[in-house]
Amino acid sequence: MKRNIVIAAVTAAALIGGGTATALATTGDDQGSARQAANTRLSDDDGRDDQDGADAQDDRDDDNGRDDDAARAASAHVTASEAIASALKHTPGTAVSAELDDEDDSAKVIWKVDVLSGDNGWHSVRIDPSNGKVLGSHADDEDDTAQVRAALKGSSVTAEEAAKAAAGKGTVTSVDLDEDGKNKSWEAETHKSGGAEQDWKIDLGTGKVTADHSDDQDDDSDDQD
Repeated sequence: MKRNIVIAAVTAAALIGGGTATALATTGDDQGSARQAANTRLSDDDGRDDQDGADAQDDRDDDNGRDDDAARAASAHVTASEAIASALKHTPGTAVSAELDDEDDSAKVIWKVDVLSGDNGWHSVRIDPSNGKVLGSHADDEDDTAQVRAALKGSSVTAEEAAKAAAGKGTVTSVDLDEDGKNKSWEAETHKSGGAEQDWKIDLGTGKVTADHSDDQDDDSDDQD
């Protein structure tokens, strides 16, 4: 009689949880098997809940990252091209990249412009995004000087001009030289009102702006893996 009550209870719990359970009222071992099946079902549900929670956290982190980028873009009164011009006035040379970013992981947002000087020295120049003034600069050590020089050889479009070209697509938050691969180009990231972001490629010779789908392809590859 006691065995029948246990089996009925386990079966009812399984049905309420959306699953099924089979119990054989033969020996005392069957009671343990039924309880083990029910516990396994509960463990599986807990595992799925944990995974769902992790995925939700990843989505929240991505949303927060996009919100931060949009906030930085909205806070800058100095454009990317203006920041580059200011940096080059302070440190003559070739601007290779400019990025609107937090200063040393603080809440303060600045433009960081990397300049390659005529003597092949690298300099990082910090620009105030509210007024375009130089906040300071320091020497950097880079190991891709030869690649950068080779990529820019014969180029007629500067980083400043690439930033101006990409500005027609939205607020430019970064521009950088892509010196790897066969098709060298400037790369820019823009943000529009509402936080939407887009990556662009700017031709080194013509200044033509085209959408950069390489990130989408990378995402597709990750999904397939």
